[in-house]
Amino acid sequence: MYGVINFMSKYIRIVLHICALLPLVMLFYDLGYNNLSVNPIQDITIRTGKPALVLLVLVLSISPMRKWFGLHSLLQFRRSLGLYAFMYASLHLLVFVGLDYGFDIELLRSSVFKKPYVVLGLFAYLTLVPLAVTSTHGWIRRLGKSWKMLHRLVYLTGVLAVAHYIWAVKSDIRQPLIFAAVIFVMLLARVRVFNQVIYLLRERFFTK
Repeated sequence: MYGVINFMSKYIRIVLHICALLPLVMLFYDLGYNNLSVNPIQDITIRTGKPALVLLVLVLSISPMRKWFGLHSLLQFRRSLGLYAFMYASLHLLVFVGLDYGFDIELLRSSVFKKPYVVLGLFAYLTLVPLAVTSTHGWIRRLGKSWKMLHRLVYLTGVLAVAHYIWAVKSDIRQPLIFAAVIFVMLLARVRVFNQVIYLLRERFFTK
């Protein structure tokens, strides 16, 4: 049985890596074949930012899924998902600073802080940095119990990232609101009463 679980985990991990890298591969493909929109910088910005948010939501969903449905094996994928989220967030920031502002520090200083959504995005990224840095087994051993407390920052990262997305979108905010709703449910998963309701629903609909 243990061997079967290891076998499945290996292939699930391969699928995870493929799915996580697919948006980047498709982006490079469209860059190479000039398939971007009429505003390529905006297109690249969106196509690096959205995967970061999707992966971040998946990271946040692992603990509730483990708690509600006993899917403990999902924990082994959390680190990979988190690092991929950090990779896309870093690319997102690099596109903004490099392509949008040409690494012009003075221009960035004079204009960035006039845009609240940029400030929110920057704070979201800054909260993500220590999580990525301390994701190794060495840091887990060094920090001990403090590691879990530090990594609760991911909830703040999620809130800031969604707020950044909502504020950045100028017209249709339906998609950002869907992300906001999911993040809200993930936050509710920290509340005992909400978990008790989920357990009751699980027993009602998923057990005989």
